[in-house]
Amino acid sequence: MVVVFVLVALLVVTGVVAANWYLWRRLFRDTTGGPGPVRRAGAVLIAGGWLLAVGALVAERAGAPFWLQRTLAWPGFLWLALALYLLLATLATEPLRPVLRRLLSAGAPEPAPDPDGPLPVAQAPGREAGTADEPGSAHEPPSAAEPPSVHESPAAAESSPAAEPVLGRVSLPAVGMQSGSGRLAVGEAKTAAAGPAEPEAPLAPGRPVPPADATSPSPRDLPSRRLFVSRVVAGGTAAVALGTVGHGTYGVLRGPRVKRVTVPLAKLPRAAHGFRIAVVSDVHLGPVLGRGFAQKVVDTVNATQPDLIAVVGDLVDGSVKDLGPAAAPLAELRARHGAYFVTGNHEYFSGAEQWVEEVRRLGLHPLENARTELPAFDLAGVNDVRGESEGQGPDFERALGDRDTARACVLLAHQPVQIHEAVRHGVDLQLSGHTHGGQLWPGSLLAAAANPTVAGLERYGDTQLYVSRGAGAWGPPTRVGAPSDITVVQLASKQA
Repeated sequence: MVVVFVLVALLVVTGVVAANWYLWRRLFRDTTGGPGPVRRAGAVLIAGGWLLAVGALVAERAGAPFWLQRTLAWPGFLWLALALYLLLATLATEPLRPVLRRLLSAGAPEPAPDPDGPLPVAQAPGREAGTADEPGSAHEPPSAAEPPSVHESPAAAESSPAAEPVLGRVSLPAVGMQSGSGRLAVGEAKTAAAGPAEPEAPLAPGRPVPPADATSPSPRDLPSRRLFVSRVVAGGTAAVALGTVGHGTYGVLRGPRVKRVTVPLAKLPRAAHGFRIAVVSDVHLGPVLGRGFAQKVVDTVNATQPDLIAVVGDLVDGSVKDLGPAAAPLAELRARHGAYFVTGNHEYFSGAEQWVEEVRRLGLHPLENARTELPAFDLAGVNDVRGESEGQGPDFERALGDRDTARACVLLAHQPVQIHEAVRHGVDLQLSGHTHGGQLWPGSLLAAAANPTVAGLERYGDTQLYVSRGAGAWGPPTRVGAPSDITVVQLASKQA
């Protein structure tokens, strides 16, 4: 078992390291021309973000000083959300990279024919194919690279009527026909040195001599296109990730919204038709969400004017000593039939016994594997399965074993997986939380794999299960695709 755990841990660490190297490569290495401060800053940012995130998790679980927890929590937990969406956005843009490079290559201007450019020999105005230009004409100025011969003055060379043949890149100036002249020997020597080459077409009339470096685009331009595409894509992915995390964080900090759902119960008496239960789950008061957030939750619940309030676990992430002041607004909860509380798995990380006593002091009624009989139905509550490690796990028999099965029964249980025991004990409706609706998409896929219901109302035999997405957030104070809620469950009597 230990070996399996170690192997899984190594796989997880390897995957995290590989994912972060991939992020650094795409966001920093591929967007820079070479090693430098930008690449080093990217490595520091990614490594530092994960150090803060791990430090925040360890500090919370180890009960570090609360000021240290708060210092690490905000940047560390937000980095977790940002890293997730940077990775998803970067992966999603991989197919775009070759497409953008191809579009840029296709959109690059090809060297277009210049209307004033050189014309073929046969099309040159005022001449026929194979006819030499007259010296001194506008068609081709005399070569500046070859001065007139020492045996002939420059004026004589310019006025010579002889043709000027073009061989390779060497122009032979027109010369007289005297045999054995030094000028002819010089011209032959130059032609031989140049070697055989295709004749060049003369320039069109009025055409300026093109610059020597006028060449078509070089393949060396391609790396610059790749760098441009990498920068555009990296900037886009960073903007999308930051926008997603910012919007999701704002959604949490502004407070949960009210959701309403009607649940018909066959055994509910007509007099209880329309009974309203405000379901509050997963508030997660802690280093990030504090007293101000608790006050928003309380104000939202009270505004619904419920008949009963059900707090179904994961109220806190920390000790009573650290979070007692943050939880104080819970004393203001108001409902005609009171407020009830059951433990969640996070209470057992934070001192469940102390928190049970604290919520009782604040006016809530803890249901520890217990039941109370209300005028219209039975209300029961069981501990979270995490309590089994402390000998305080759920006990359905104790909570439901001796009840009158002719009465409707509503059960408070933190985790949806407890629905199977609820079905066996004839519960009519179970109210749960725990899943956060996935909290950060695609976390909903993982939540669906671990829970029978991720969010909403579903039926299991004769028992219905309602799962709230929760009021707060754990870890990153961010929600994407799973908005926070406080649900008002309105019971409906089929006899009405």
